Amino acid sequence: MTRSLNDRLITLAGRLLVAAILIFVLLPTVVVFISAFSGTSVLFFPPKSWSLRWFTRAVNYADFRHGLFSGLTVTAWASTLAAIIGTTLAIAIERYAFPCKRVLEGVLLSPLFIPHFTIGLGLLMLVSQLHLGRGYPLVIFCHIVLMLPFVLQSVYVSLQNLEQRIELAAASLGASPLRVVWTITVPLILPGLLGGWLFAAILSFNEFTASLFITTQATQTLPVAMYNYVREFADPTLAALSVIYIVVTAVILIIANRYLGLGKIMHSDRGH
Repeated sequence: MTRSLNDRLITLAGRLLVAAILIFVLLPTVVVFISAFSGTSVLFFPPKSWSLRWFTRAVNYADFRHGLFSGLTVTAWASTLAAIIGTTLAIAIERYAFPCKRVLEGVLLSPLFIPHFTIGLGLLMLVSQLHLGRGYPLVIFCHIVLMLPFVLQSVYVSLQNLEQRIELAAASLGASPLRVVWTITVPLILPGLLGGWLFAAILSFNEFTASLFITTQATQTLPVAMYNYVREFADPTLAALSVIYIVVTAVILIIANRYLGLGKIMHSDRGH
């Protein structure tokens, strides 16, 4: 009886701890959601009155609309190129042996643990020394570097789940390595490739710390435009825009998880 009671108490304590952590994590989001419907021109919590006008301002504000266009442009190019480059490199690293393979893999995965502001600041210093412009190509290149690890990870998982004997069978029937990749490997790892592209797109669109250093007024993305806004205004517009951000991202992830199974994409038991 004592042991059974102790087990129940431990289980209850564990559940209470998890619930407390979830509340702690979600509480700021709840505050933002409620504040977005405030009717006052100054951000208060709890709101003294209620209104939807800040959602209208968030949608109609010129800098936000320009930032949305710039962000979508950068995201489309960066996520697509990251998916193509990342898939090619992942297949090469996973399937072939060549000198310095592990070094290359470490370099490609380094943005996972190098602070993004370090990469952004480094690129800013580099283009300044080379007297290059801070246009869209620089922002896209930076985002590609930052998103490659996520594409690599998702493709790695798909390659792990792929039965390699299918590729060997195609090769034994006379298919060239390139034909095996395009007709066998790529179609079979397509869910992982699309999942990696989706993660890259979402993270690229939300990237702020590196973008802050390398964007200009003409190329600023939506997160940078939001940062510039909060330096000048203290109304609930950003809270309303954040609510739109969260809802749209959540819907995209739910739909993608329904059809792509994203729960398995970022998990890998690679043994090498």
